[in-house]
Amino acid sequence: MAIANAQVGIARAAYFPSLNLFGDGGWQTADIAKLLNVQSTLWAVGANAAESIFTGGARRAQNQFAKSGYDASVAAYRQTVLSAFGEVQDDVNGLLVLNEAQKTQQDAVDAARRTLTIAESRYTGGLVSYLDVVNAQQNLLNNEQQMAVIRGQKLVTSVLLVKAVGGGWDASSLAALQVKPRLKDVVAP
Repeated sequence: MAIANAQVGIARAAYFPSLNLFGDGGWQTADIAKLLNVQSTLWAVGANAAESIFTGGARRAQNQFAKSGYDASVAAYRQTVLSAFGEVQDDVNGLLVLNEAQKTQQDAVDAARRTLTIAESRYTGGLVSYLDVVNAQQNLLNNEQQMAVIRGQKLVTSVLLVKAVGGGWDASSLAALQVKPRLKDVVAP
C-alpha cells in the first residue's frame, strides 16, 4: 500500500517541470608543469529546466492509474484485515461451542461411569447377566472416545486461533509462562 501511495506521488510530480542542476570541474593543459596553475582549471555550473507542453492526457491517465492502483491495494489490505478478524472470531466461537460440548460430554461420561458401577453391582448381586456390564462398558468407552475427539478439536481450534492472531510459541516462551503439563491431562481420557 505504501508503494502504491508513492506511485501516486510520482504520477503527481509529472505535472511539475523538471529542474536539473549540474556542476563540472577539472584541469585543462597540454603541459604537465602547468597543471597546478590557476589558468589551467576549468569549471562549469548550470541548470536545466524542462516541461512538456502537450502530453495528450498521458499525465492524467498515469495519475488515475496510480490512484486506481492505490485504491486496489487499500481494498486488498482491508480484505486481509477483515479476513483475519473473521478467522479470529470463528476460532473464538469454535472454542466456546467446544467448551460447552466438552461439559455436556463430561456429564455423559460421568453418567456412563455411574451406569457401569450400577451394572457391576447388579451383576455381583446376581440380578443381571454379564452382558449388561459389557453394554455399560461399551457405552462408557464410546462416551470417552467422543470426549477425546472433542478435546482434540479444542486443541486444533486453539492452534488455529493462535495462528489467526499471528502468534506462536516455542520452548522459551512456554518456560517464561511456566506452562507445565499435568499428569491428569496426559493420562485422563
